[in-house]
Amino acid sequence: MLKIIFLLLMSGGIPVAIAMAGASLIYLVFQDTTPPFVVIHRMVSGIDSFPLLAVPFFILAGNLMNNAGITNRIYNYALALVGWLKGGLGHVNVVGSVVFAGMSGTAIADAAGLGTIEIKAMKDHGYSTEFAVGVTAASATLGPIIPPSLPFVIYGMMANVSVGALFLAGILPGVLMALLMMLTVAYFAHLNGWGADVKFDAPKLLKALAESLVVIAWPVALWWLINHFEFHPQWTVLVALVLLFVADKLCNFQAVLPIMTPVLLIGGMTTGVFTPTEGAIAACVWALVLGFFWYRTLSFKSFVKVCLDTVETTATVLFIVAAASIFGWMLTATGVTAAIGQWVLGVTDEPWKFLLLANLLMLFVGCFLEPTAAITILVPILIPICQQLGIDLVHFGLVMVLNLMIGLLHPPMGMVLFVLARVAKLSVERTTMAILPWLVPLLGSLVVITYVPSLVLWLPKLVYQ
Repeated sequence: MLKIIFLLLMSGGIPVAIAMAGASLIYLVFQDTTPPFVVIHRMVSGIDSFPLLAVPFFILAGNLMNNAGITNRIYNYALALVGWLKGGLGHVNVVGSVVFAGMSGTAIADAAGLGTIEIKAMKDHGYSTEFAVGVTAASATLGPIIPPSLPFVIYGMMANVSVGALFLAGILPGVLMALLMMLTVAYFAHLNGWGADVKFDAPKLLKALAESLVVIAWPVALWWLINHFEFHPQWTVLVALVLLFVADKLCNFQAVLPIMTPVLLIGGMTTGVFTPTEGAIAACVWALVLGFFWYRTLSFKSFVKVCLDTVETTATVLFIVAAASIFGWMLTATGVTAAIGQWVLGVTDEPWKFLLLANLLMLFVGCFLEPTAAITILVPILIPICQQLGIDLVHFGLVMVLNLMIGLLHPPMGMVLFVLARVAKLSVERTTMAILPWLVPLLGSLVVITYVPSLVLWLPKLVYQ
């Protein structure tokens, strides 16, 4: 009955969060054994979690970066690095999304922020609007895969899995996805005879490569100094940051400091300096330092607007989490999750077959539910089955999030689809058709990530063993 009420409310056009909470309340009223007040109690309990404090701070950090002129710096860095290749701006789109993913943590922020700049630039250089929209939509899915990631925070809290391990697990899959997308861009460039969009400029390329080298070498050198010379970690990091700012000033780097966001975040969590929640606060402080004091592109007025936008987004996300919490509890209490588990295990007890069925289910659900709601509903259903079949929960978290990100690209509930349709001024139908070819690299990545768990688990095991 609970599922029927939920589906009826959804079919009536009621928002998913209200449909979940409403279905639970109506079911309890008709059941007459449990007081309706349980709905409120369970909803409050669902968001009364320390890890969930990371959600508003990661949203704030992404909004600060997006409103502090950082997106232009990322775009110029990516342009210098790969803009001279055939189909250059397509490659720029992917590389820019990889960098921006390390700050925003959401696909929608990537599509709305960096995507606006990228689509306009591609159209100005003669690319079709459909191609620009397609590559932007596909690359936006990198936002929640490359750390930090809001869906990973939600999943980690629901599944009782280390958020730090999930962040590390997303790095190599994110690189794989980016490479497959760049190969797709190269294929279209060869097919259409596209050339480079900017002239090959050796000094700019060398400078971009130097920035990349600094980002890679900085944490490695820091780790080596601390471990081999027993330097005080906090003071060593502080001195290294000062030297980094000095180098940025002297060399006039484009994007070294913004790219450092995920490096500092992951480094701090893996070394135990701070928890993921504290890391989200550190990311906000970093964004404030860059926006207010270093680049001086953030004003107090824009900061107030960013804070208000963050409050609005946070309220939406946490209301969905609260509503999904009571709905998930009701599914468990009524035996729905146990029945689904028994049915699945009756069909197959082989992990690869279960992963195939789970992928199909999550792809379908992702087309209808917002990722946060989908995670909070699917975790109580699928995680017990994963535990019985011996599937690593960190690996399964990557599989779940990627499925739900692909769902964001399709109607009827695909938020990235609607954002890009508005940005590009295309109809939803034309935007959907533009995205279809880009399902090839995304689904290819999904297959590899699903059935090659070592790609996902290598870094977490290396750090946390």
